[in-house]
Amino acid sequence: MKRLILMRHGKAERSNSGGDFERGLTERGLADAALMGRLLADEGLTPDLALVSAARRTQQTWAAVSAAFPAAKSISLRPLYHASAERILFEVEAHGEQGDTLMIVGHNPGLHDLTLGLLRQGGAGSALVARAESKFPTSTVAAFTIDDYGRPAYDGLFYAADHGGGGGE
Repeated sequence: MKRLILMRHGKAERSNSGGDFERGLTERGLADAALMGRLLADEGLTPDLALVSAARRTQQTWAAVSAAFPAAKSISLRPLYHASAERILFEVEAHGEQGDTLMIVGHNPGLHDLTLGLLRQGGAGSALVARAESKFPTSTVAAFTIDDYGRPAYDGLFYAADHGGGGGE
């Protein structure tokens, strides 16, 4: 793996009779996810493989994003549902040899925690770390290049609201 892309799901419904796992995306969540897919494709950040939480909102996020990546494959993983940063890294390591660019579509706080850890490990500037610390709203994407020794380097932090989307909490 040469690149890792982390994406939080789009804005979801507040509640669902099926519980948290079954909450779907709002219209804004679907639009923001599609926007971020186009943005990533325009930036040349195209995944070979996406590991997607099995929750409904992450599956819908991937469906909207993946329109920009027709050749990308995906694997649905129940363990990514509300996974910790450590669990996400476990799945990255388990699947990292399956392509040059791996994307994770998941949930906070695990994605936020992992993003902050990778930014710090990669020596990102204090202003960037502070911005990432302050928020990691829905449809946010963080991208990192990974060197031959497994060290991350900041490759992009993208908020939907910065690109004409609605953003979210």
